[in-house]
Amino acid sequence: MKLALFDLDNTLIAGDSDCLWGEFLSDHGYIDSETYKLNHEKYYKDYLNGELDINAFLEFQLKALADNDKTLLETWRKNYIEEKVRPVFLPKANELIEDHRQKDHELIIITATNRFITQPIADEFNIDTLIACEPELLNGQYTGRVVGTPSFAKGKVTRFHQWLAKLDKMPEEVWFYSDSHNDIPLLSVVDNPIAVDPDERLREVARSKGWPVISLR
Repeated sequence: MKLALFDLDNTLIAGDSDCLWGEFLSDHGYIDSETYKLNHEKYYKDYLNGELDINAFLEFQLKALADNDKTLLETWRKNYIEEKVRPVFLPKANELIEDHRQKDHELIIITATNRFITQPIADEFNIDTLIACEPELLNGQYTGRVVGTPSFAKGKVTRFHQWLAKLDKMPEEVWFYSDSHNDIPLLSVVDNPIAVDPDERLREVARSKGWPVISLR
């Protein structure tokens, strides 16, 4: 068995699904747009600087799920995919995925964005296995809390190893594609790390380590 892992935001899509979700909610007046924008800009800057408190961010990001009915949220999400996500799909990303699929590699999306947002995107790519931050769901309602280890930075390594532990056998070879320096911990433990349209810090590390650098844009 061989595995191909893909980061999602700014890797398989030309944008950040968290940011786009916030934009969608703000555009339609579902949240206080000014408050959301100020807070999200701060967290996104922390993310880019490698200083993100993932638990604080998830508390902020999952509040919209806790504050609204699940059925209504699902309607919003369907419209969000059409309005915000579909326009940033990358044809070359589909080509890359299909290349691995034709080689009979197991395909996995591993992302720090929560499953509520990313599950339908994984479905669009026809990728069955999604490792994402898990929003807690009790009695049919989101609580605003996260379950388990967030799949962010070193947490991606933890979650990937947890997933591997459930398999009957270990993979022969693993690829991982990402744009972000926050994914250096996971890139450093796979057989084939590939930087995709990388940020400046990841580009420097890729250059120093001899990792391939590609573009899907």
